[in-house]
Amino acid sequence: MPVILGFDTSAAHVGAALIDGTSVIAAAHEDMARGQAERLIPLLTEVLTEAGLGWGDLDAIGVGVGPGNFTGVRLSVAAARGLALSLGIPAVGVSLLEAAALDIPGPVLSCLSAPRDQAYVQSQGMTPGVPAQLIALSAIPANWAHPGLTCTGSAADAVAAHLSATHAPPRHAPAAAVARIAATRWQDAPPRPAPLYLKPADAAPSRDAPPVILDDA
Repeated sequence: MPVILGFDTSAAHVGAALIDGTSVIAAAHEDMARGQAERLIPLLTEVLTEAGLGWGDLDAIGVGVGPGNFTGVRLSVAAARGLALSLGIPAVGVSLLEAAALDIPGPVLSCLSAPRDQAYVQSQGMTPGVPAQLIALSAIPANWAHPGLTCTGSAADAVAAHLSATHAPPRHAPAAAVARIAATRWQDAPPRPAPLYLKPADAAPSRDAPPVILDDA
């Protein structure tokens, strides 16, 4: 059975899960708004130790690529790329919108919280489908209200209220869902993980004047 380590820091947490085939054999999840960069690798090491395994026992890595916190997504993706390179194993990037909907039957709308009364959304099993996007809660169209629709994720209750739909928590913790999805893709020559950004970074341009370039002529 392949051993897959999945992890995620796309929100105010750091989480990891180790699976052997399809069974979670060790996992950890810690809520934290800061300090993820310092905590991630020690947490991954602790999860491996809990299972009695080492880095060399891994067949692949799964990583949450967002959408979510800009810095947290970059942290996880960079860590996954570095670990994959050093260990000589594939790394699989997994959308947290897909991860939230894992193993929920019927039409599902994944809904993740975003700043300023917005949500990241994506559908599974809806026709027509809702592609991954960032949308204001007040702009959610009424025609997304499919029969039997379940909203899931951190913004599910707010979105469900707009659609008069039901809402339910994800079936798996983020890192465990990432690992499970990665286990189905790691042998398919996956591309290097890349951040899934559905909005610009919250960074203002510099107010400093550009440097003056002197002409030697």
